[in-house]
Amino acid sequence: MTILLHQYDTSPFSEKVRICLGIKRLEWAAVDQPVVMPKPDLLALTGGYRRIPVMQIGADIYCDSVLIVRELERRFPEHSLFPGGTGGLDQAAAQWTDRSFFQAAVTVIFAGIGDSVGEEFIRDREKLSGQPFDPAAMRAAVPHMAAQLRAHAALVSEQLADGRAFLSGERPGLIDANAYYNLWFVRSFNPPAAAAFDDLPGLAAWYDRVRAIGHGTRTSVSREDAIAQAAAAEPEPTHVEGPDAELSGRDVIIAATDYGREPVRGTLVGASPHQLSVRRDDPRAGAVVVHLPRIGFSLSPAT
Repeated sequence: MTILLHQYDTSPFSEKVRICLGIKRLEWAAVDQPVVMPKPDLLALTGGYRRIPVMQIGADIYCDSVLIVRELERRFPEHSLFPGGTGGLDQAAAQWTDRSFFQAAVTVIFAGIGDSVGEEFIRDREKLSGQPFDPAAMRAAVPHMAAQLRAHAALVSEQLADGRAFLSGERPGLIDANAYYNLWFVRSFNPPAAAAFDDLPGLAAWYDRVRAIGHGTRTSVSREDAIAQAAAAEPEPTHVEGPDAELSGRDVIIAATDYGREPVRGTLVGASPHQLSVRRDDPRAGAVVVHLPRIGFSLSPAT
């Protein structure tokens, strides 16, 4: 079945996944979703989860880039995302790149372009984050956050100091995609802010090497066709293991604990140290299984 990536081209977390698809030299189809809510076609598949990207393979729906790249590695092990054999550490690094590194990038970007952002985007992001969207406050924070951005980028530069081509050695992997997308985000949307890191040794050449990987072989699929593919497929078998066994087959709620906390409700059919899976029925998409990461998400009984 085709890999469908529900995304939009300016999404930084989608760029992370697109680079991973390039590393694996995979064929995939983009399902372009709106930048802001409402996203009725996405929610028909996820049951409430609104963040981008989401990967769909048949009737299996994978939420959050952390889980998406893990599933890509499981299904398509060739051209591993962990060429250095440090899969656990490389995945754990997302807690750095997706949080403090990303927040530094976001601040310096929107300090520069925030006044030109439309009201619809501002309202959407305030609802998503639960925080005010305040360009003036972001501009005031730039001296500190630009220094933070440079400090994060300097760690990447330091890892490259021995002349290696990529962060794990001579082959690219997830850790490169994780670090790259934040610098791509800054360079793409507030190029002057890249002055915070562009002079760091080895960084520009590494950035160009990662960019040259590309995104694999990309086609496109409409949102309507993606829903039809889900309706025509059956989800993969899953099972509940460990301490969540008592919730197996019960109605549960899964929600992010940081931002974008819209809950997903369904029957718990899968649980592992890394992943939670619920089966739900949608009038348009049929029976689907929605998979979410364990880290950063809560699981609770619905009743």
